[in-house]
Parts: sequence; C-alpha cells; structure tokens
Amino acid sequence: MRAFEAVVTHRTVTGAAGALGLTPSAVTERVRTLELSLGTGLFDRAGRELTLTPAGERLLPWARRLLDQAEQARREVVVTRARLRLGVLAAVAATQVPAVLARLTDRRPDLDISLHTDTSRDALLDGVAAGALDAALVLDAPGPLGALGFPLPPAPLDHLDVQDVPLALVAAPTHPLARVGALTREALRGHRLLVNSPACSFHLAGERLLGHHVRRLRTGAVPVTRACAEQGLGIALLPAHAVHPHLTAGTLVRLPLDPPPLHLRLLWRTDHAPLPLGAALA
Repeated sequence: MRAFEAVVTHRTVTGAAGALGLTPSAVTERVRTLELSLGTGLFDRAGRELTLTPAGERLLPWARRLLDQAEQARREVVVTRARLRLGVLAAVAATQVPAVLARLTDRRPDLDISLHTDTSRDALLDGVAAGALDAALVLDAPGPLGALGFPLPPAPLDHLDVQDVPLALVAAPTHPLARVGALTREALRGHRLLVNSPACSFHLAGERLLGHHVRRLRTGAVPVTRACAEQGLGIALLPAHAVHPHLTAGTLVRLPLDPPPLHLRLLWRTDHAPLPLGAALA
C-alpha cells in the first residue's frame, strides 16, 4: 500500500523507489502484488507517467486512511507513555495544584497524569504506601516528612517541597483581638479558635502556632470556618488564598501574628520504579 501511494505521489516507479529507499524493481513487484490481490489494475502504464485507473482512484482514499491507521497503531503500541496516578488533598486541589500541574505537564509532556482527590491526608498516604497512587500532594510543615504532626504509614517515603502555602490568622473586625497592636500567646487565652477535625492540616498548624492558649470550637471545613469567623464566633487560622477576598472586602481582618507557611509537599515510595518528578518540579 505504501508503494502504491508513493507511485501516485511521484508519478513514476523511479521516483517512488527513491522516496521509499527501494529499487524500482521492488516497487514494481509490490504494486503488481497489490493488483493481483485485488484482481484489477490500478495504473495505466501507456505513457511515461503512471496514471490511476478508475479502480486506483477508488483505492487511493482507502490507502491513505489505512496507512494513517497503521501509523497510529504503531505509535500506540511502540510509544508507551509513563503513567502518574497523583493523589491530591482536596483543600488545595483548586488553588495550589493547577500551577503545579502546569509546570509538570510543561516539563514532562510524556506523562499520562490522572488526578485522585481526597479530603483525607491519611487516605492519600495509605494510597501511596499501598501502590494505588504513584505520588501525592499534601500539606506539611518545614522539616522531615510528617513534621506537621501526622502519622506516616510503614513504607519508605521520600518527598519534595513544591511551593509554600501562606497562612493567615484572621477574625471579624468587631472581634476584641482585631484592635490589638501586638498579639502574644498570653493575649489569646480564653478566646476561641475555629477549627476543623484534628487531622486537618490547618488544625495541626494551629496547634503548633498557638498551643493550648485558646479554646477550640469545631466548625468544619475552610468555607464554614471562614464564615463563622466573619460572624465573630472566634479567630481562624486559614490559608491566605481562602481569606484574601474577605480581607479586601473588610469582612475579616488579619491579626498581628504571622504564622509560618505550610509546604505543599510531593511524596512517593522510594522502592517503586521512580519517576524523575523532582527534576521536573524543582
């Protein structure tokens, strides 16, 4: 079929042979074999240049279609794309992860990436440990893996810090702490800190930053906690991106205590076939 298409394109057996890297006799033999298999002539050989017979005209679009499909089949069989099953913490999936994915796909276009979002860090860690996920993006504190205070599964894990996630300690403008010029842990005594579940990254960050000087009021996920803070129910330690519009609008104010940022951390098993993600994201 390639010989047939080459003769159509170059109009001579010699030209087709040069394009295919074959001898003219080899091209002639292949075209004749095709004609014999179809039981009809495909070229009119009366002149110096070969022209298509009506049967050849009908075959030409089929030949090009079949050759395209053959090339596609070859690529899918021969070229294997590396697969990356990436677990993502839901709290940062919409805000922090798209930029990471953009960098990754730009530097590693060969990767076939599938995202698996979960609200539970433990579920992501267990997925990586069990091999159900190739890697995961979670929030952690600076230092060794798990420095924020969460348990690690019994598996050999390595990590790479991808980017910082700034935090903000906020309250309603009417909150008593909104009017203080400096904030100490002692000044927080007796006030309420609005939190999610104890496993939440921002809850753990609050434990590290504020200790036990404040009472905890469990409110729920970030949007609920932020809304409760706007109503003056307490103070909240939340990702800066989640409260920026509300700070701009004046429904929340930033308290004068700068919390250290969390790290968006990529982790994977060291004993599985490694993907060079570190080089792509560094």
